Amino acid sequence: MPAPQPSQPATAPGVSKSDEAAPLQVFRTRVEEVSLVLTVTDKRGRFVKDLTLDEFRILDNNRPPKQVLKFEPQTNLPLRVGLLIDASNSIRERFSFEQQAAIEFLHAIIRSTTDRAFVLGFDEVWDVTQDFTNDVDLLSRGLKKIRPGGGTALWDSVFYACRDKLMQEKTTGPVRRAIILISDGDDTQSRVLPKEAIEMAQRAEVIVYAVSTDLNGIRDSGSKNLRALAEATGGRAFFPAKVQDLPDAFGQVEGELRSQYALAYKPADLIANGQFRPIHIVTKDKGLKVRARRGYFAPKE
Repeated sequence: MPAPQPSQPATAPGVSKSDEAAPLQVFRTRVEEVSLVLTVTDKRGRFVKDLTLDEFRILDNNRPPKQVLKFEPQTNLPLRVGLLIDASNSIRERFSFEQQAAIEFLHAIIRSTTDRAFVLGFDEVWDVTQDFTNDVDLLSRGLKKIRPGGGTALWDSVFYACRDKLMQEKTTGPVRRAIILISDGDDTQSRVLPKEAIEMAQRAEVIVYAVSTDLNGIRDSGSKNLRALAEATGGRAFFPAKVQDLPDAFGQVEGELRSQYALAYKPADLIANGQFRPIHIVTKDKGLKVRARRGYFAPKE
């Protein structure tokens, strides 16, 4: 089944191997409170976990927040993770090693008492090989079901994972939503535009961590895609020099997910015009780097 065009609002972007395309739903929510996850590192890339609110400068649409509602380190929030695996022909030679590294990552990070994850493989279409579960053995089997072949619909897969999986997962309290994307970043089949996929990730409050499988050392369009997606959502893109470095990249993702701050505030002068409102956060210590999603979309009347 061919994936529908984004210009056709009656159908959803992206095609599943197992499901019919669902009607496209436009998510419009009234933004009265902005919630962010912040990662702070020093010049050596080490996590800084002991900062107070007074040490941050927060600007929403170039203005300080009207009111800060919450600020606290939350290194152990329950995780809701989507593991997205590029199964296109371009990564065929490295696929087995990537599968095994991803399995080891799941065993290291998923806590059966609090965390849930799903596995999605994609080439020219996406396929959820294991739905949300806290069972790492089931997740591992889901990874092993993926077989490489075909083109690449990266943006469709990210859009679907955010809109239909992470946004829809019911929770009883605050959680940390993340996508771990293993891909070379190339896209040859998506009908969703890059900006649409990034916007959906921002709406779903999903942090994207991209682990590149392109080992040629050349920063091409695929690398730029991974970096743009990660930076826009407050995540990070990793570019291992060789496949043996993949476990180290996964280890850094694990450490980061457990070493972040939670911030919630009411924005000043919020106008319901549907426009993008940029967020800029720095610390008083100029030697520290803060990563967070770059903004959000105001509600639209």
